[in-house]
Amino acid sequence: MDRLYMAVATGFGLGNLPKAPGTWGTLLALPVHYLIVQLPPSGYASAIAIVSLIAIISAGAAEKIMDKPDPGCVVIDEVAGMLIAMIAIPAHPIAWLLAFILFRLFDILKPFPVNFFDQRFHGGLGIVMDDLMAGLYAFGALQLLWPLLLKIGWL
Repeated sequence: MDRLYMAVATGFGLGNLPKAPGTWGTLLALPVHYLIVQLPPSGYASAIAIVSLIAIISAGAAEKIMDKPDPGCVVIDEVAGMLIAMIAIPAHPIAWLLAFILFRLFDILKPFPVNFFDQRFHGGLGIVMDDLMAGLYAFGALQLLWPLLLKIGWL
C-alpha cells in the first residue's frame, strides 16, 4: 500500500524529478483537467473534491512514510490546486498558460491566507490546503484578467 500512496503523492514519479517538482506536479493537472472538463460543472466539482481527498490521504501517508514534513516530492497537492485555478476557464492555450503561471506564482509566494494554511495545518490537510488556496487566488485573478485581456485586444 505504501507504494501506491507514494506513486499517487509523487504524481506517478514526477515529484522525483531533480528540479522544480512543484512545477512538474502542476503540469500533471493539465491532462487531468482536459479529461474532466468534459463533465458538467457538478461533475468537475466532484472530480476536484475527489482529487483533493485523494491528495490529502496520499500526501499525509507519504509524509509518514518518509518521516518528513511536507516532502518536496509530494506534488499531488499541486494537481488539486491547479484544477481549482482552471475552473471555468476558456479552452484556450493562453488561458491555460495564465492559469499555470498564476497558480505557480501564488503557490510560491504564499500570500495570506495561503501562508496561514501552510504554517498552521499539518499532515495531508496542511500539505493540500495551501495549494487549494493558491488555486483559488489563481482562479480569481484569471477571472478578472481574462476579460480585461479580451477588452484591450490582446487575445
